[in-house]
Parts: sequence; structure tokens; C-alpha cells
Amino acid sequence: MKKGLVPLFVAIFLLGVAAHALAVGTSAEAEAMVKKAAAFMEANGKEKAFAEFNDKKGQFVKEDLYIFAIDSTGKVLAHGGNPTLVGKDMSGAKDADGKLFIKEIIEAAKTKGSGWIDYKWANPTTQKVDPKSTYYLKAGDAILGCGVYK
Repeated sequence: MKKGLVPLFVAIFLLGVAAHALAVGTSAEAEAMVKKAAAFMEANGKEKAFAEFNDKKGQFVKEDLYIFAIDSTGKVLAHGGNPTLVGKDMSGAKDADGKLFIKEIIEAAKTKGSGWIDYKWANPTTQKVDPKSTYYLKAGDAILGCGVYK
């Protein structure tokens, strides 16, 4: 291979990696993913659904979007972004402004069934605290969610 082509191929490769790292999901994609997750859970049961939600290479993790599931107390039932959170009580989780956003999601799910909650959270792509919005949906005795950075 000619010497001048090696840097070109390296540059193209790095641009592809950077573009993939910056890929972000949209609000419409987040809402659609939550509704798809609810349908999957209804069709396949909670155990199979939670296993699928936790699979980082599964159908419920795309770009920076992933499904999480919590119960009505804030206990994490599944988390596609960080499966180590499964089993943990996140009811006391606060955003950068001290907002108890998990409690807000739980209360809104009980009264409205579905909708959007806004808060501020550390963005792993930018390494900064950014505004985030999560679509939530009450599905049986679980609450499913997927968030997007604004």
C-alpha cells in the first residue's frame, strides 16, 4: 500500500469511530422504544423482558438509548445502560439540581400512566451535566423508561 493511503485510511476509520460515539437517539425513538419494550414484556413476560432489557447488545439498546425498568418503590428491575444497578433502590436519586427525578417518574406514572420528565444528568458522551428528558410508561406493576439528552 502506498504511504499516502495509510493516513487516509486511519483518518476515515477515526471519523467513523467519532461519528458512532456521537450518535444520539431522538425523543421519538425513545418513546417508540419504551412502547416496543412494553409490548415485548406483555408478550414474553417480565423475566424474559428484563433479561432482554439488560442485554447491551439486545434490541433495547441503541446508540445512547436504553430501556430501564423500576417498580413502584424505585427498585431497579432492569437497566440496559448499567445492569449493575439492578436490585438497587434509586428512589432517592437526585439530579444535579437536587430534583428527586425517580420519585417524580413514579408519581407521574401512577397518576398519568405515561409522559416525559425533565432533569439534569451527567452525559457520558460530553462528560458534562446536560438536560435530559425521560419518557416513562406504566406497564403492569413496572415502570419502563428511556431518556434522551437535549
